Amino acid sequence: MTSASDTSHSLGAGITALHAKWGWIVALGVVYLIAGFVALGSMVMATVASVIVVGAMMIVAGVTEIIGAFQMKSWGKFLIWALLGVLYVIAGFLTFENPLFAAVLLTLFLGASLIASGAVRLFLAFSMKRESPWVWVALSAVITLLLGLLIVARWPVNSVYILGLFLGIDLIMAGAGWISLGFSLKRRG
Repeated sequence: MTSASDTSHSLGAGITALHAKWGWIVALGVVYLIAGFVALGSMVMATVASVIVVGAMMIVAGVTEIIGAFQMKSWGKFLIWALLGVLYVIAGFLTFENPLFAAVLLTLFLGASLIASGAVRLFLAFSMKRESPWVWVALSAVITLLLGLLIVARWPVNSVYILGLFLGIDLIMAGAGWISLGFSLKRRG
């Protein structure tokens, strides 16, 4: 069993090792920032690129499931796993075939997921009213819920740019995080 002092010592050693790499971490953050702004500058292309990545991941997952099917002992389980794998592979190739249609479906799924997530979080916030952070949970839930409603309300028109917008924002936020980490590592040393 690892004690708290062992964990803090290994964490400190890890941070010390990262200190020498602060410049590379900042450079990584700058690359993320540039990629994020490029994605925001061409949201349609960023949407297509993100859909193609999802399609590639589906093909990899499908092939993995098909390979995993051969590990099954019973014929019925083999067929189910193999069928799931084939469906993933087909869906991945269909994504390549028509990335804009895939973006329409993914955008609808994203909007519905945000609505469901926001509603569940809002229920959770009101069920924990006696605890101090419930307001922040409720605020987060309302923002998520509104974002999902906004996506669904403008669907399918927004499907050509919404995934690219989210990708761009995510890349910018990740870049800012890496840059912040790199400069804080520099200050530590």
